[in-house]
Amino acid sequence: MRGTVPPNRFIPIAEETGSILGIGEWVLRETCREAASWDRKLRIAVNVSAVQLHAPGFAELVHEILFTTGLAPARLELEITETALVRDPVRALATLRRIKALGVRIAMDDFGTGYSSLSNLRAFPFDKIKIDRSFIRAVDVNRETAAIMRAVLGLGRGLGLPVLAEGVETSAELAFLDAEACHEAQGYLLGRPGPIAQFAEHTREETGDKTA
Repeated sequence: MRGTVPPNRFIPIAEETGSILGIGEWVLRETCREAASWDRKLRIAVNVSAVQLHAPGFAELVHEILFTTGLAPARLELEITETALVRDPVRALATLRRIKALGVRIAMDDFGTGYSSLSNLRAFPFDKIKIDRSFIRAVDVNRETAAIMRAVLGLGRGLGLPVLAEGVETSAELAFLDAEACHEAQGYLLGRPGPIAQFAEHTREETGDKTA
């Protein structure tokens, strides 16, 4: 028995065998179904594999899942890596435009680790930049990393795109991002993965009734 297998191990295998299509559809459908049941209308983000993005009918699948689960399109954000765009930019652009037309948001994931980042930001309809955690590590003490982060934040402001910092693990890193007016952050400092039941208090609407 292998025990728990991390995504960076099983996802490449799933992509190679094609089973990522079934896995990805299940994840997207279950995530939308769960979010649609929440009292608070929070936005959810779902990673999309390059294989999913280039599969025929992906935009139609997203539409069907939203319709079936009843989740408002504006509450769904799909995260796409730059490497997913390189395989077939024309197909990727057409698919992303159809998804955007549904009202779904698109985020560029792992910004800075792919190819031609700046041209991709101009060519594709992104709503958010997620900067890779490799640029966040020790950002508070490393001058080069800090300079890159400031440049990305400036780029985001210039393009009117919010920037999310991935992989925040220390309070010093978070303080740096706060001082530089980074829009959003995620990482183990702020929360770790776990069963959805652990987050029930965040998905319920506050009623002000403390007697329950």
